[in-house]
Amino acid sequence: MELSRAKGEKFVEETQSPESAAAWKQQLDAYAPGTSDWVVDAVFGGTYQREGLELRDRQMLNMAALAAMGGTEPQLTGHIKTAVEVAGMSREDVAECFVHLMPYIGVPKTLAAMRCMTTAFEG
Repeated sequence: MELSRAKGEKFVEETQSPESAAAWKQQLDAYAPGTSDWVVDAVFGGTYQREGLELRDRQMLNMAALAAMGGTEPQLTGHIKTAVEVAGMSREDVAECFVHLMPYIGVPKTLAAMRCMTTAFEG
């Protein structure tokens, strides 16, 4: 798999607000300079560029993993926004993802994910 800085930057530009992208880049680089470059190159310019999954599918997987982990509310909120605003999911689609996960991740983590939905849709 070939990594592409240009494709990574384009993906970030198309899927995130400038403020959101600046915030996570600053957080990563504050103590580990250059870390955000790796994320742009390897994740957004690499993994996200692979064939086989559409952005909608990737967002569902991201939301499921983040909801299951817990403690990732800022990232989950961002992926919910991307799922709806960029990947073509409806709010109802996102809610159904979390309802489907409830038997696997539990009610408390599902409720936390639903709070992230509220935050994502208010902002």
